[in-house]
Amino acid sequence: MSHAEPGGLATAGAAPTTAAAAAAVVAVAPPRAVRGAFGRLLRSELRLVLGRRRNVVLLAGLAAVPLLLGLVVFLTRDTAVAGQGPGFIGRVTENGLFLVVASVFVCLPFLLPLTVGIASGDAVAGEASAGTLRYLLVTPVARTRLLVVKAIGALAFVAAAVLAIAVVGLVAGAAFFGLHDVVLLSGDTVPLASGALRVAGIVAYVGLSMTGLVAVGLFFSTLTEVPVGAMAATVVVAIVSGVLDTLPALDAIRPGLLTHHWLDFAELLRIEPDWGVVAGGLGVQAAWVAVFASLAWARFTSADVSS
Repeated sequence: MSHAEPGGLATAGAAPTTAAAAAAVVAVAPPRAVRGAFGRLLRSELRLVLGRRRNVVLLAGLAAVPLLLGLVVFLTRDTAVAGQGPGFIGRVTENGLFLVVASVFVCLPFLLPLTVGIASGDAVAGEASAGTLRYLLVTPVARTRLLVVKAIGALAFVAAAVLAIAVVGLVAGAAFFGLHDVVLLSGDTVPLASGALRVAGIVAYVGLSMTGLVAVGLFFSTLTEVPVGAMAATVVVAIVSGVLDTLPALDAIRPGLLTHHWLDFAELLRIEPDWGVVAGGLGVQAAWVAVFASLAWARFTSADVSS
């Protein structure tokens, strides 16, 4: 995300941004001031990421998914189309809590990866495209520290996206269908409080499942000064991974694919979840994060910055 003027334009001759000014303190200040400068730099990044008009529109679009899905299910529950679609959607009429699960399920194949691609692909490339990246580095501020701030900003936006779906899904589900004790996939029933805790675990799992893609996007963002290119490349990685995951001939590598474990959140809706499956899915994401975060760090700390 570029630290540009409110109008969205930035030139190489523009004055340093607020983030750049905060970064300038790092080179000349004692450790306590350095920590304060890092905090100001991080707050500036979070304000930019969460307040940018394009990102607000994206969050609003994601939040509209559970609302529209709940409305459609509510209006068609007594018609011939009732019960059609994925199983999670069929359970929504029985318990509004399942609207959260159904909405996450609907957004996982494309909308969430698109959001991740935009947030992470623009992190560094957006600064380079606007000509503000060199202001953040000429002070000099440590490139590792700046990359960490960019990664936190992208992760914060992804967390906001997942929470937007979950919160609106919970409110809409309660309004349309009410909240009741939860019937699990095994047929067992657990109290509402226990069911809500499981759904919260699903939301957390889905959010953590996006971290690998964030690292991929951050790496692509360090390779180019064209944000759209980094965004597109990140989304393509998710799509290609999903396609490869459907090919039986690739069974040997499928468990390590980025998207293979995204739907393993269903384990949390069993009476006795297989925590090995859940841990395995998170472990794959951790591996992708380790590899692509290292590549992003190696590229960003060694590349020449001219814009």
